[in-house]
Amino acid sequence: MDEVAARLSRREFLRAAAYATAGASLLRLGPLVSWAGAAAAKKGTLSFADIGVGDPGGDWSKFTNATGWGVNLVAIGNAPSQILNVLIAGGGKGVYDVINIVGGMQKPLVENDLIIPIATSRLPNWGKDAYISEFLSSGKPGFEFIGYKGKIYGVPTVLQGDSFAYLPEKTGQLDSYAALFDPKWKGFVALEDNFTTAGQKTALYLKTNKLATIKDPANMTPGEIRTVIDFLIEKKKEGQFRVIWTSFEQAVDLLTRREVYVMDCWEPMVFAARKKGVSAVYARPKEGYLLWAMAAYIVKNPQRPADREKGAYDLLNFMLDGWYGAKITLLRGYMTNPQAVAYAKANAGDFSAAEAAEVARIHDNVRSKFRLGGTWQNRWPTYVEQYESEWARFKAAPSK
Repeated sequence: MDEVAARLSRREFLRAAAYATAGASLLRLGPLVSWAGAAAAKKGTLSFADIGVGDPGGDWSKFTNATGWGVNLVAIGNAPSQILNVLIAGGGKGVYDVINIVGGMQKPLVENDLIIPIATSRLPNWGKDAYISEFLSSGKPGFEFIGYKGKIYGVPTVLQGDSFAYLPEKTGQLDSYAALFDPKWKGFVALEDNFTTAGQKTALYLKTNKLATIKDPANMTPGEIRTVIDFLIEKKKEGQFRVIWTSFEQAVDLLTRREVYVMDCWEPMVFAARKKGVSAVYARPKEGYLLWAMAAYIVKNPQRPADREKGAYDLLNFMLDGWYGAKITLLRGYMTNPQAVAYAKANAGDFSAAEAAEVARIHDNVRSKFRLGGTWQNRWPTYVEQYESEWARFKAAPSK
């Protein structure tokens, strides 16, 4: 057992393994740029670890010109095991200033003394971000993506609601997760290899349509988990699923080659398929969405000088501003912060009228997902061992 394993419980490692696939896929979303803007930095360069969606096209010049700090963006996996390994065993705690990953990681990061609480008073843009109070404040489900035991540890950089993709030329309009299990599309359906996405969406479908007794799709009991997996195995044995996909490229290829007509996936995959000429649609299911948020954390390093810590706060504040938010929205299709829409509209030198309209459209679309609701993704379910073993049972089950 390595150093990290010795410091973590078996439960934490089972949870870590559960997200390895998602993390690997996120890394494939786009190229990362290192040392961007470093030449213009007067104070030095901040080390920023990111899973592949926080890079504004390699252009950090507005941040550097305003603060004197450059940004060295380094790729990091999103899986908890990878993150903890990098920070603990890989020396990342002494290297990285900020890590930007899918939120909900506060428990292992705090318990392993790897991040510090966020002093929101040091972030002028925090109070301008109405999305935080609306979706992520204490007492709301979204708080679990940025907070832990009443304290704020993560700065939300992206919000999104996931559902499934389909090809209307093959299926017509679809508005329910029932399409994933409809025998009309038998052999032309794909699921993600991830129980926190495919499994939780299935649970939402079964609960909403009163096909199973499930109290909370985000945190099921062992018996509820078994019910969901029994249902999926039954469909698998009937030949419903063509493949269980494991990477971003694989999922996009399944759509562009029209190997599947209905697929549990992320919206950026639909964007990618459209760019290749395929009229894929991301569904608005009547059961609701799988909701989630990304969070940027300041890595705990007692040796970090005060001016460097201020630089880390300046970077977090920059990620809450309008220019950065609009850039990430256009690049990834995600909702970022309320200032993004106004900035893009008011700054024709940075964004064309068409781009500003697209930023507004994407924000409106994602906000409508949150209004519809659904289930917040749980990165850390109570009975993770059962989740993991039951998902393994599903994957091992024979297909027709």
